[in-house]
Amino acid sequence: MQTGNQQKPKSLKVRLMNWLGLTNEVTIKLYHGYGHGDQLVTYGHVFKLSPTPRKKYRKSFLRNTWALLRLFIVKPYPCLQLEMRWKNETYFSKSDTDGFFKFEWKDQPPLPQGWNEINVRAMIDEVIIAESKGHVLIPYSTQYGFISDIDDTFLISHSSNLRKRLFVLFTQNARTRKPFEGVVQHYQLLAQSNTDKSAPNPFFYVSSSEWNLYEYILEFTRVNEIPEGVFLLNQLKRFNQLLNTGQNNHKTKFTRIARILESYPNQRFVLLGDSSQQDPYIYESIVSHFPKQIHAVYIRDVYAKNKHKAADVLHKIESKGVPCCFFEHSSDAILHSRKIGLIAKPN
Repeated sequence: MQTGNQQKPKSLKVRLMNWLGLTNEVTIKLYHGYGHGDQLVTYGHVFKLSPTPRKKYRKSFLRNTWALLRLFIVKPYPCLQLEMRWKNETYFSKSDTDGFFKFEWKDQPPLPQGWNEINVRAMIDEVIIAESKGHVLIPYSTQYGFISDIDDTFLISHSSNLRKRLFVLFTQNARTRKPFEGVVQHYQLLAQSNTDKSAPNPFFYVSSSEWNLYEYILEFTRVNEIPEGVFLLNQLKRFNQLLNTGQNNHKTKFTRIARILESYPNQRFVLLGDSSQQDPYIYESIVSHFPKQIHAVYIRDVYAKNKHKAADVLHKIESKGVPCCFFEHSSDAILHSRKIGLIAKPN
């Protein structure tokens, strides 16, 4: 006779799913949120089918290829009731047709600075079917904030060449991918610009990469000690859209950056991007709409065909009184940051 402590053997379907690194249990993916004044916001997705977190990282073409492919094997859970606890209050949301949900709520200032833990639960008939913990960033009172692109800004991605981009995605993983030389040092120095380690400047990472790649990018930044920050990525994609990853919807990037700037109207920001796609043009538009908030613009020169166009755009930005740095090597970006007083000069 089976006792209460005995577990039923897993079915063949469950064992197969586990072997493939997938789960058909309801899963909540909760992303880093942020707060300002008396407003807070956080985002996430809820799935009926989704990949499980990767536990082993090996230099294997087949393993890395499958690990990437399964990130796009998702089945969103639409119209599901969710609740979140913040302090002693409960807030409610519902997932949309894409499984995406958002919590926006208010609290009495001053908000608790730093990273604050939150808990989100999925409910059906008052029964908890899934639960997830996440964090909300309340930035410290610092002089600067930083908004950075990801692909080809600090992560070598070959965004302008689809064949190379897909080759890197399929053959490498979050721990074998490489940042540009010197970029980690630059970002760490910026995080402490006119402040210190106990109260770092906030970083926001705004990218055309999809939410499917959130855990992948998060692991890359953790392993390479890139400053922890809030990620605002692009719309979720399904398996049949895999070849188009990171290749469109750049227009929404302006909107996501604008939301950050509107959230922190008294904060000066530095924009960091690259020349492979639309960053120079998006940042020019941002400077036009938020001229008093942009302290400097950095564009990494990674695409020869766009070199002159990007340089022309940066000249237009500079004509509006915003310092720009068009650089190939991060060492040059560091020198520029010292020149304009963003980071301290060495003793």
